[in-house]
Amino acid sequence: MEVSILPLQRMLDVRAGENLLEVLRANQIPISYSCMAGRCGTCRCRVASGRVLVTGSGDSNAPMSRGESVLACQTTLVENCSIEIPEVDEVVVHPAKILKSTVLGIEDLTHDIKRLRLGLSRPLEFSPGQYANLQFTPQHIRPYSMAVTQNPEEIEFHIRLVPDGRVTSYIGNELKVGDPVRVSGPLGTAYLRRKNAAPIVCIAGGTGLAPILSILRGMAEAGMNNPVHVYFGVRSNIDVYGEPWLRELQSRLPRLKFHVVVASGEKVNGFRSGVVTQAVSDDWSDMRGWSAYIAGAPVMVDAASILLRQKGVEPERIYADAFYPSGI
Repeated sequence: MEVSILPLQRMLDVRAGENLLEVLRANQIPISYSCMAGRCGTCRCRVASGRVLVTGSGDSNAPMSRGESVLACQTTLVENCSIEIPEVDEVVVHPAKILKSTVLGIEDLTHDIKRLRLGLSRPLEFSPGQYANLQFTPQHIRPYSMAVTQNPEEIEFHIRLVPDGRVTSYIGNELKVGDPVRVSGPLGTAYLRRKNAAPIVCIAGGTGLAPILSILRGMAEAGMNNPVHVYFGVRSNIDVYGEPWLRELQSRLPRLKFHVVVASGEKVNGFRSGVVTQAVSDDWSDMRGWSAYIAGAPVMVDAASILLRQKGVEPERIYADAFYPSGI
């Protein structure tokens, strides 16, 4: 049977029952992938015509047809079809690894945010904006975004301590310098797209600033000159952090502007008050042609995504990995 790959206009001869990602890799079709297990969302593509089967919960397969978005690693080819792959010029291939690391430092960024630095046993390749699963013990595992760009010696995470959170309570009360941590990754689709000169908006809530810092640092390292506007939303003044890093990045990215938006409490000079999405809405009436990176609580990510689409940002240029609470 035949599978057409768009927009490359490639026609592949395949056997029914083959996995889509394996077929793409075997035929050297450029496709981003990472975990290869349906967790990270990196290999997302679209069924342009025909029908495929997608692995669901348990052993069942769900049929997917024209217009449906699928993960290539979870897709079985069953008949003639056309598959559209995104962003051919922005393919990122960092197969997920499991690495040993050691805690190098734990320090306070705010009253409830810790900066965690891990020394790596070997380099971890990732793109700015991606995340990894950190396993502190077999019972304490949680995804966190890298706050820095690729470094062969260490990586950094920003972790907010949640009252009664199983994993974060362990980090706040028991984790110490020298402890081992298993790092699994990279994961995620909200990585920096470098081949794009359009304006960029970054919307972060709380420790969602971590992947945004990684993206900005990646832009500086790549010499990108895009206009970029960062909106950083927090609950109160005591939750603000990262300003020195943002100001340092302004010296490397002359077209960077950032806004700290505080939801409640006394108004501080330089900070805006209110909800971060409202600040974006107030500043921009038409954002057609922009790209967007969003990081933070799922409710904020969802609200920001809806707002940006209303402002004209194309859905495929809104990049976000929302982390839903699970034993935090």
